[in-house]
Amino acid sequence: MTANTTTTGGPGAVAVLLDTGNFVLRLLNGTDIWQSMDHPTDTILPSTRILLSYKPQVVGRLVAWKGPDDPSSGDFSLGMDPSSNLQIFIWKGSLPYKRLYVVNEVSVSGGTYQSNTTSVMSQLLYYRGDEFYYSYTVSDGSPYTRILLDYRGNLSLLSWNNTTLSWTLASDSPRGCDLYASCGPFGYCDMAAAPKCRCPDGFELLDSLNFSRGCKRKEALRCGKENYFTTMPNMKVPDKFLHIRNKSFDECASECTRNCSCVAYAYANLSNVGTTGDTSRCLVWTGDLIDTEKASFAENLYIRLGESPVQKKSNLLKILLPITACLLLVAFGALVCACKRRGQRQKKKVQKRIMLDYLNYADEAGDKNIEFPFISFENIVTATNNFSDCNMLGQGGFGKVYKGMLEGTEEVAVKRLSKGSGQGTEEFRNEVVLIAKLQHRNLVKLIGCCIHEDEKLLVYEYLPNKSLDYFLFDATRKSVLQWLTRFKIIQRVARGMMYLHQDSRLTIIHRDLKASNILLDKEMSPKISDFGMARIFCGDQLQANTNRVVGTYGYMSPEYAMQGTFSVKSDTYSFGVLMLEIVSGLKISSPHLIMDFPNLIAYAWNLWKDGTIEDLVDSSVVEDCSLHEVSRCIHIALLCVQDRPNCRPLMSEVVLMLENKTASLPTPKQPVYFALGDYEPGKSGDNREPSINDMSLTTLEGR
Repeated sequence: MTANTTTTGGPGAVAVLLDTGNFVLRLLNGTDIWQSMDHPTDTILPSTRILLSYKPQVVGRLVAWKGPDDPSSGDFSLGMDPSSNLQIFIWKGSLPYKRLYVVNEVSVSGGTYQSNTTSVMSQLLYYRGDEFYYSYTVSDGSPYTRILLDYRGNLSLLSWNNTTLSWTLASDSPRGCDLYASCGPFGYCDMAAAPKCRCPDGFELLDSLNFSRGCKRKEALRCGKENYFTTMPNMKVPDKFLHIRNKSFDECASECTRNCSCVAYAYANLSNVGTTGDTSRCLVWTGDLIDTEKASFAENLYIRLGESPVQKKSNLLKILLPITACLLLVAFGALVCACKRRGQRQKKKVQKRIMLDYLNYADEAGDKNIEFPFISFENIVTATNNFSDCNMLGQGGFGKVYKGMLEGTEEVAVKRLSKGSGQGTEEFRNEVVLIAKLQHRNLVKLIGCCIHEDEKLLVYEYLPNKSLDYFLFDATRKSVLQWLTRFKIIQRVARGMMYLHQDSRLTIIHRDLKASNILLDKEMSPKISDFGMARIFCGDQLQANTNRVVGTYGYMSPEYAMQGTFSVKSDTYSFGVLMLEIVSGLKISSPHLIMDFPNLIAYAWNLWKDGTIEDLVDSSVVEDCSLHEVSRCIHIALLCVQDRPNCRPLMSEVVLMLENKTASLPTPKQPVYFALGDYEPGKSGDNREPSINDMSLTTLEGR
């Protein structure tokens, strides 16, 4: 059936579908005896009058769908307030969800809207006898429009788009703090720009972190004292009002003024008389002001305050002289503080200059302008609560490590080098320069550094799960490291070492790769730390020699421990040892844990040679690991710990072996083990070269 189509409904009646969308049952004499607009569902069309109340009972309601594809009645509805017949609500069940209008019981114009898709739209609320209607119109030439109460409780104005052949949203409500009472008692929702909760003049937020708690008076009301009413224009008046009929504006104001319990009033002159004959609307409030909103189509709201501007001026004069004196004192104090801050800034500049002079840094590319991440000593003291023992994370030969909260927001770990630390200027310089220049997800991040008098401090990102050895070598904690986690640690440490050797701008030799220098973040992802002993290779340099052998026994390659010769293959050896420790859960420096074998490398070699590698796997992961994957890791580790450096793979090749699980692997050669007796590399004043004749198939003694 098309618009304006008539069908015979029986003797003496016809059914008509009008252009407005109204479906009418009409007698032959032209009298309409039933129409669809008296029974709305969830939609209102232009020029359709919706009967909302009658004498003055609520009659019509819009009822939203239960869901986007479920047309049964949902939780949301729109209709008059049955308690006052002066307001229109969107209801969620029986509770108010959004209050739309406060009406005048007579002809009242509502809001006017305009958008890119819909021309000007006017809303009209009006009485006809005992009946109260809602209607809206759009300007000529506008596309088809409809107002929809959807299943989420949104009242939307939709416009038909002939280009996309779909309904587009022109406006909707509620938005943000526009929900019922969302700004709390005495708060109001300011709909200008982004909706935001605010307090009226004379009020302040009850809780600055929770706007829904509303506002409180700056000065309490006192009965018998003359109070002042502040005017708030363009307000949708609050809910819970008392309607006083047949009052002029002055009478309405007087009614509230002489009543100590009256906190606000509003007044409207009515242009047309309804059935009551009352041409006024006086509303007063005696409790909290709830659900107030600043809108362009509303009216004045008069709120009672505890003190008038005249009283404030008088009080101001009484305290003017003391305030003036205080201001002079404050100005003097501000001048002193400004001088002090200037001195502090100058002090920080001096501290930074001292640090740069101390490091005397110029990298191999000649860059003398590197920006060191400097942090003041005062900020570090504050962050660590003056290096409180409660903040200490651990300690070693280098000094102590503290947990801190930098500037109150960033968790950090602060390494405080002791005055007697073996980590001196060269090691401190390495830490600052290298970590500041290197960027990789598997290298620990340096936040900043500081030199203050005798203090040398390094500030790192805080990693909550400590170091790898904390879990790996503890019987009660090693079960946390299941095989998938261990294999992930092996892979990511390998990538970090490949970055140091190959992918960074310079070739970096770490020289102290071990389990205690692998830190773990909250996701158990590894980060390589402690670059104090690292060395930089430039250009085509492949290896270097030193008389000062530094590092940790067991992890040192034979050529480095015996001859002081180191290269990228020295780090490969250390990585191989680390792999064997991760697989077995045994320390390289604890051979007494392995019966009949001098050390972990010899034990692993014999098990691999005999084809019984499952005996090497840590008992806490043996049930959930892949023997093929474990066997491949042990094979790669044995390739890394071969005696001759040129037989060991590069770290880039190790990464490829770990990630390509089908590629064939070369056969490793039997490792050589050696003992150094009482020789201790790196011992103060001892620059002796160890003899190559000291080699034997035994364990390497630790310092």
